[in-house]
Amino acid sequence: MSPTKSTFGNRVPKQVQRCLPLYIAFIVFIILITNLDLLGSGANHVKRDVVRKSKSRSTAAAVEPVHFPKKIWQTWKVDALAFEERDLSRARTWTAKNPGYRYEVLTDNNDIYYVEQHFGPEGINRPDIVDMYRSLSARIIKADLLRYLVMYVEGGVYADIDVENLKPIDRWIPKRFDEADLDIVIGIEVDQPEFSTHPILGQKSRSFCQWTFMCKPGNPLMMRLVDGILDWLNEIAKKEGKPISEITLDFDDVLTGTGPSAFTIATLAEMSMREGKEIEWDTFHNLDEAVLVGGILVLNVEAFAAGQGHSDSGNHNSRFALVKHRYHASGWPSSHPRHTHPAYGEVEKCNWNAECVAMWDVNTAAYEKLSEDDKAKMIEIKKANDILEKEKADQEARFLEMLEKQESEKPKFDGGPQLPRKGGDQAPLVAAGPAPLDTAPVAAPPLPEAALAALLPAEVVGGKPSREKLIGPAAPVSGPKPAPALDAADILEAAPAPVLEG
Repeated sequence: MSPTKSTFGNRVPKQVQRCLPLYIAFIVFIILITNLDLLGSGANHVKRDVVRKSKSRSTAAAVEPVHFPKKIWQTWKVDALAFEERDLSRARTWTAKNPGYRYEVLTDNNDIYYVEQHFGPEGINRPDIVDMYRSLSARIIKADLLRYLVMYVEGGVYADIDVENLKPIDRWIPKRFDEADLDIVIGIEVDQPEFSTHPILGQKSRSFCQWTFMCKPGNPLMMRLVDGILDWLNEIAKKEGKPISEITLDFDDVLTGTGPSAFTIATLAEMSMREGKEIEWDTFHNLDEAVLVGGILVLNVEAFAAGQGHSDSGNHNSRFALVKHRYHASGWPSSHPRHTHPAYGEVEKCNWNAECVAMWDVNTAAYEKLSEDDKAKMIEIKKANDILEKEKADQEARFLEMLEKQESEKPKFDGGPQLPRKGGDQAPLVAAGPAPLDTAPVAAPPLPEAALAALLPAEVVGGKPSREKLIGPAAPVSGPKPAPALDAADILEAAPAPVLEG
């Protein structure tokens, strides 16, 4: 027997010696259990590293912010240094009224880099988002998707390039609300639920505005929107058997896939999830004052969508009006056309007027009962009317462009405000330039009864040709009216806003 064994055996009882291996095994087991999370550290190292990098590059994964970031975001073809004067004048309203805010424009030249930086391996690591964004060719889809991505990563205020800021952002949230309780601030765009069952207008009749909204970073609503858009695009590509870059989308596809309708559906779903009950549009119908639902503050229609001529949207002189949408950048429907009837055009041109929509419905239904020859005659009437409408629209566009230019140069031209004359009298304010044109909608061109008799089938109207019954009351194209004694800005305010541009 060795001295060591003898010494150890003398100090430790034999019973303890027999149990010692069990004691050691038990201790090792306890150590393993308490440190089990360390075993997966190797497998999860990359994932945690990505999360850490994401946190370091974006506040989206950080502690939930109390305040909205003081950032203003816009997207456009070129950067701010290359803006046309029209766009530059709008952009200046944001920086002038919000001097403490950072202003940034993402362009067609740097948008992909931004997406790669924040959603690639060095950011949140969502290769599906990066690949989808690279594949997109439709500008409006990229524009919608990009605003949601930016708001998720950095938050702040997003505004379309043709949106003018009327009131400082710091005044957007009513004082009775605590900013810490809010995640996003939105406004109503369309509030016409009476059209909810209309086959064309129904899905557009209730919507929140997404040409301007305010958001805190990391808002799950933004990422749910993005994920929904990716699923929708992949589904369309699969259905058409084409790559993402070649899919075909019409006007309604854009609205429901990425635009206001998609934004509204996702927002209502988010509210319902947070509140634990279904939130329906009735909550926001005829909304007079802001309401908070599930951390989402909804402002009334005048806030972001005043002056539309529908939805009781009032005008931009309202104390609730925060921005003014000029619509000059809303040309995307030309690439994604609306549903257009061959003889009666687009029902959206009714601008939610109930009588006009009803007339359109009756006329289009009657059209289907006509012979092919009679349909061809009706289409010829429509073509003649389209020519008149285009000529009038071009005249109005030139006139409004001139007015805007004069407005920006007001101190330099005679029509602007002048200093009081000696004696206390003041020079009158008048609109300089040519008289404004009549801005009433143009219906089918008025035709002589003899021409109507030749064009329209008598049996359709009971033996007597009737232009009103088939094509609605005509709105004659009137000539210039005398210029009212108004400031140029007032005339611009009276100009009709385009509708349903998204």
